[in-house]
Amino acid sequence: MPMDFNQQIIDEFRANKGQVGGPFEGARLLLLTTTGARSGAPHTTPLGYLPDGDRLLVIASAGGSPKHPAWYHNLLADPQATVETGLFTYQAKAVILDGEEREHLFARAVELDPGWGAYEERSGRTLPVVALIPTDFGPPAARLGDALIAMHDGFRRELALIRREVAASGPHLAAQLRVNCLTMCQGLHVHHSREDAGMFPVLEERYPELEPVIARLRDEHAVVARLLGELQELLRRDDVVPGELLVEVERLTRELEAHLEYEEEQLVALLN
Repeated sequence: MPMDFNQQIIDEFRANKGQVGGPFEGARLLLLTTTGARSGAPHTTPLGYLPDGDRLLVIASAGGSPKHPAWYHNLLADPQATVETGLFTYQAKAVILDGEEREHLFARAVELDPGWGAYEERSGRTLPVVALIPTDFGPPAARLGDALIAMHDGFRRELALIRREVAASGPHLAAQLRVNCLTMCQGLHVHHSREDAGMFPVLEERYPELEPVIARLRDEHAVVARLLGELQELLRRDDVVPGELLVEVERLTRELEAHLEYEEEQLVALLN
């Protein structure tokens, strides 16, 4: 993309917590800041990404250009980078994938979006697949209540993306969509486990009057855990179809959004 167009996307992304309009509305976007291989200056690029467990995948397509993009050359020289998701900013290490792993992951990307294959064919080169592995990911540097809202917003946004992706998919469930769902499930499990083991006991000790609130939140965690388990079990089936998955994702979304809203009403002011 031309530099001035890139800058428009970057400015809109940062101004709207990762949300942009136009051709990238509803897309999975991040900002990747690398160190210039020649200049040593920071270089920020908006990129599409794919979830992959504890890491994110980006593909050096350069819109089908015959040359690798500048950000890829920068990562070859210095694999340390900054990732912005709109809600979180963290440092990451870039790993260039190769061999069977690269082939498998690129094929998974093409199955979900044939545009990646079209870019590779147009470019005349093998498009590099890069894994971005967080090295310092943690809660945002904000008041505790505000940080909780940011984490909740991350789950809200991911569920909205998954609902849109599943609704728009064809008759078969793409492997990448399974990964997107399983990555979200794992993130929610970790988040609720940390609340149960860490935040809730501290609040109960400091504010005994919160006992019924915390009891309700723990019960809701159990409900969400059951729904996550049912969703994961569904995803293990070879014959699952997008329509069936969409019903379960929407059921989870309704329960989770009600839970997050209640938790914020009860706890954000105290945490702040």
